[in-house]
This record gives sequence, C-alpha cells and structure tokens, in this order.
Amino acid sequence: MSELFDAVDALLASRATLPPPAERKRLRAAHGLTIDEVAGALKVRRATVSGWEAGKTEPRPPERDAYARLLDKLSELYPAVAPTPAPAPAAEDGPAPDAPVPAAFTAVPAPAQPTEQASAGGEASEAVRPQVPAADLVDAPATGPRPASTTRPSTSRRPGARKAAPAGNPAGGTNPRFENGPLAVVDVEDGKVLAYGVGGLVLDVPAKSLPSLVDWTLKEAKLGQPKLSGPGRPADPLLVLTEAALERYGLPTTLTAQERDAGRIPEDHKVIKQLNRADWKLTKRGFGPWARIYRPAKGSERQCVQLCIPSWNALDPRFWDHAAQLPPAELTRVLGTYATRVMTPRGSTAVTSLELMTALHPPTHAVRDEETGALRQADTKTPGSLGSTPVDCAPPEAPNGHPVLNDLNLPRFHVRGPSEMLFEESYDWARPMTDAECTLRFLVGLDVNMAFGAGANGLTVGLGEPTHVMNPVFDPKLPGSWLVDLSHVDLSHVKAGKEWVELDGSLLPSPFTPKGDRPTGPAWYATPTVAYAQELGYDVAPTEAYVRYDNGRYLDGWYTRLRDAYLATMADLGVTTDLSPEDFLTAMDGYRDRDPELGIVITAIKATAKGGVGKLRERPRGEGWRSGERWRALDRPTWRPDIRAAVISRTRINLHRKILKHAAHTGQYPIAIMSDCVVYAANGPSPLDFLPYREGKPLPGGFKLGVNPGLVKHEGTQTVLWGEEVRERFDAPELNLARSIKDGTVSTADNGE
Repeated sequence: MSELFDAVDALLASRATLPPPAERKRLRAAHGLTIDEVAGALKVRRATVSGWEAGKTEPRPPERDAYARLLDKLSELYPAVAPTPAPAPAAEDGPAPDAPVPAAFTAVPAPAQPTEQASAGGEASEAVRPQVPAADLVDAPATGPRPASTTRPSTSRRPGARKAAPAGNPAGGTNPRFENGPLAVVDVEDGKVLAYGVGGLVLDVPAKSLPSLVDWTLKEAKLGQPKLSGPGRPADPLLVLTEAALERYGLPTTLTAQERDAGRIPEDHKVIKQLNRADWKLTKRGFGPWARIYRPAKGSERQCVQLCIPSWNALDPRFWDHAAQLPPAELTRVLGTYATRVMTPRGSTAVTSLELMTALHPPTHAVRDEETGALRQADTKTPGSLGSTPVDCAPPEAPNGHPVLNDLNLPRFHVRGPSEMLFEESYDWARPMTDAECTLRFLVGLDVNMAFGAGANGLTVGLGEPTHVMNPVFDPKLPGSWLVDLSHVDLSHVKAGKEWVELDGSLLPSPFTPKGDRPTGPAWYATPTVAYAQELGYDVAPTEAYVRYDNGRYLDGWYTRLRDAYLATMADLGVTTDLSPEDFLTAMDGYRDRDPELGIVITAIKATAKGGVGKLRERPRGEGWRSGERWRALDRPTWRPDIRAAVISRTRINLHRKILKHAAHTGQYPIAIMSDCVVYAANGPSPLDFLPYREGKPLPGGFKLGVNPGLVKHEGTQTVLWGEEVRERFDAPELNLARSIKDGTVSTADNGE
C-alpha cells in the first residue's frame, strides 16, 4: 500500500503548481540564496535554475517536486504583500499604516559616531551604535496631522541664486513615500530655509525650530529610501544641516574641544531641551555629528530622522575629501548619488558599510502565524544572516584584552605569538633590489581595485559560533581558524596548475605572513591561507582548529552593491569596463578632474569597502576600558574578527597568486608590496612596459589592467635612482617604496621612526 501512496505522491508532484518566474526569483533573493546554492541543493546545473527563473524552461520530475517544496516554504517566510491603492505605500515597503507591524520589521540600533581610521588592515576605533530598544524604532510610514507650527505647505522651487544639482539622479523612484529622495541638505538663503533634494529639487521649509523641522521631515518632506532586501526596513530620512541652518535652529556651527572629545553637545543644551519638551528622544550617543532623533513607537507608527552635520566633522575628509565645503546643491548631489547607489549614510563610511551588510541580510524576518494568520517575528534568525545575538570569537581570533582570554591565565605582560593568535593582516613587505634591477630605469606601482571587496566576493564565512576540533582533516570549504605548520612550503618549487615550476624563492614574499617572512613553526591561519598551501602542492596537517559549520556567502550582496556603485560612478567619469589596456590607462589619467563631485563619491565608495572590513574587529575606544573587560563593540553581531581575517587572508592570497603567475611567466619579481599596491622595476614608466600582454590579452591568472574590482590600475611611477636615494637617505635597504610610489613623498613615519 505504501508503494501505491508513493506513486500517487509522485504523480501529484509532477503537476506541482509553481509561482511565476519573477516570483521564483523574488523568493530566492528574499532568503539571500544564490542561484549556485539552489542548483547545488537540487543537483542541477546553474544554468538550469537560471532558466527556471527566466521562464525559458520549466522543471521536470523529480526536481520539480523539490523545487516546488522550496518555493512553498519560502513563500511562507516571505509572503507577497498585496498592493494597495494610491497613495498608500508600495508593497515592498512593508505593511500599511493601519496594519500591525511584526517585530521582524523593527529597526537595527543606530550606528555610531564617525571618528575612526577606516582601514581593513588596521584597527577600527569608531564608537559602536547604542542599543536602542527595538520597540522605539518600529518601521511604518509617518502619517498624521500637521503640527500647528507648520502653517505653510512645502512647494518645489529652484532659486536662481543657487546652482541646482544636475538632474539624472532619481529622487525616490515610484514610491510616493520617498518621492523626494533619501536625503536633503537644509540651508538658509535670503532669510528662507530651503531643503535641497536630489535631482535638483528644492523645497521651502516652514519649520521655525528643530523639533518642528523633524515633524515636517516625517509628515511632509517625503524623504527616505526603500528597503534593500525583503525582510529589511526602509531607511530613515537624512537631513544635512549647513552652518547657516545650524545658526537658524540654535545649534553651534563648530564644536568646542571638550565637545569634540565627547562627540556630542551637552545634554543641557537648549535645543536638546526643546526636543525633550516635544517628546523627541536621542540615541545613547547623544546629539553629535550623526544624531538620530526619534519617538518611542506607538503601535505601527515609526518616527525617526537622522541628522548629518558636516561642520562637526560628520564628513571626515579622509573618506569624503572636501565634501563638507561644497555648496548645498553640490553636496546634495554627492550624498544623493552615494545614497542611491550604496545606501543612505548611517555614520562614517565604515559604519555605513556594516549597516549595508545588515540591511542586505536582516537578522530577523516575518512569518505568518498558523493560528491567527497574522505576521509575527520568526523564532529563529534569518538564514544567511548573522542573527541578532552576538557570538564570542575563538581564543586565537581574539585581540589582546578580549575577555575570552581571561580563562587562559596568561602572564600579565605576555605577548602572544603566531601559535597563539590568528594574525591575518595585509602585506607590508619590501626587499633590496638586485643588481639587474638597479640597471633598469623605473619603478612602477600597480594597485588592485577595491581589493578587499574583491577578496570578499564569493568567500564562504562563518555565520555562527565556532566549534573546537582537535587533529582535524583540513577542509578548504569550511571557514575557520587552523593551527598548522606551513614552514615546509618552499616557494622555489611550487605547483602552478598541474605542473611544478622553479622560481627564485628569495625574491618572493611568503604568502603566509604579512611581513613576507617564511613561517618557522605552527601558526594560526584562516581557511584561505591554508587552502593556498595545498594549491601550491604541499600537504597540510592541522593539529587544532575552530571551525564554523553554520556558514554562507554573507558578503556577496555587500560586494555586489559596492561593485555596481563603483562601476556606475567610474563609467560616469569616462572609465568603462570595455576599454583596451591603452585606453584604460588614458581614461584613468586625471579621471577625477572630469567631475570632482563624482570623484568624492568614488573615494567614499572605496572607503566603505575598506572601512567595513576593518570595523569587523573594532577595538576599545577608551571610556574607562581595562584589559579583560568587555567593550561596547562586542555587543553587536557584526563584531566578527574571523570574517575580517578571512577577507584579508583571501585578499593577500589573491595578490600573491598573481605575483607567482607573473614571476613564473616573465622572471620578474616584486620590489615592494603595501596592502594592495605592488611595485616592479621596469625599463619603461608604464605598466604596459612590463605586463605580458599579447594582442591585448593579459597573462591568464596574472595582472590585468581594468576598472573591475580585482583588476589593477597604474598607481604611480618613480625612477630607480629615486628609490635607491630614498633608501640610502634613511639607511634602510628594505624601506617599503610602495608607500610612496604614487607621488614620491617619503616621511620619517615610512621608515618606522
């Protein structure tokens, strides 16, 4: 009888109803699944799943049954919201104002104030976002009667005294909630308060005080940005206040030294008192350069506005160039382009980078209650996300002073070595030039485009807690930290593909240490580093590991978003992906000068990619912290030193693989490497004078000129005589010339002084 039932089930499955192709793609994307992951689970080719989603083909048994089951489960997790008549919000923006909002749509706590050095290879030191109660920030459109103070309706106008931002940047798409774009720059002109929106829009602002400005923003300005993923939430409106606007609303145009140190104005400031009287609240970081003003949630109503104050150093010139000095219309264009292509800024570029990761993989999602039919928060984290609860790292992954090290009872002044601490960092390596290299004329630097973004692309990282394993069998597909001896790997004799090649190992940096030194014994490494040792043809035998069985390609969406933003902006500057090597070098020459405002956007996008990786291991920022105590950054799910280590490991290995390919084919070896910049000696000043192009085609697996992330551009050229003179001046034969190859400027800091 059971066989008959199985036959009937199979017959029914062969006619299983499938949603339309577009819905299939939506459900997969909402769950954060890639086409490759679906194809692997169903044991079909990637092109097969792509055909199903495009409507070109339909699945047949037995795959049809499994595919229908997958889509059915996903539709329960991410039900399609029926569209509502105008002017109600569009379906992708969540429930209607009068509908109950599930906890899955509650906001992520606000980000921290930006004052850190965003460096993927260094330590992030930016304040973490405060823990705002989720109930205080519930996502819903701001509706309700206008406040009594806003007596004049906002109208669109273009004042002749100011140059309006060029058109071409879409304001808010078709969503009526955000039809005026994600942000506005508030300025005062001829006694009138104006809000400059993207696309050249200018609105009259009737607000006489900061509380009424917040009210106007939520009820009339129609600012904000749609959510980036199915389970996520829309971005809050952002107001950028110029110095004139600060004066109008009673705020200081600059901060005192004490206020800069505190990162905020005093709590007894008159404007904060005005906000308190109007029942507005500030997050724990207070009223600083990136202030968030909100009211506790009442039912489904969400009310939150973020402020950006450039004159308080909200737009750090290290990451935003001279954006803070731009006129309102031009500043709107810069920030609006960034917001449209990346996301609405939530703080520094490093903070925004982490927020982008979370926005693309929200920790929670909504499910429909089987009894009531209402939406509620799921009991488990959203698959593919880091969840909403932070996890402790493994002891070797912890930086010094982390509380997880307290149980090890290390001596007070003990310095952990490679066998005790995971030390995956970017390259800082150089060597003396050979006699043959000294006869050449030039030193040419190559720089990898968005190197850390490219290193994150397709990388499998841990999502959950580590599992401790003794004497494990190494698995290159399993993310983790491995204690293994790689001192036997000899770069003079390595495997390139299926063949062994002989190289001059003394002229190559080791791929296993940031300084390029050959390991002398067991050390902790991330998975990409150990996998590379296998790729070079050597056996590996870990003695201990901390692995993460809950894993996924968490950073793929983050990388794709930043890559697309970078390529679109570079294309606007005349640098496209279809250029020949010669045309690419020509297009890159002075490309920022063609549109300085878009040049600022490029700087910010690259800082977002780099800074987010560094902030995954943010260190304490004072505040009375003592070694062995927890610090605030540890309380967020995105404090993940293991993910940072994996990205940096993959980035370093990617560069070394290109160096090895180049050396095997040309016999040329690098002089110096600094992070993602590598320097070679050559007879000509151009990269084309030493890169082995044949009929416009690069060496497979080697360096390739181009704008895409992972490809290289010309960093700079200096003479060999310059390099030798600099090293003699500092009496440092191994001074890293990659630090100053761009403009030739060398400081005592470059010599370690």
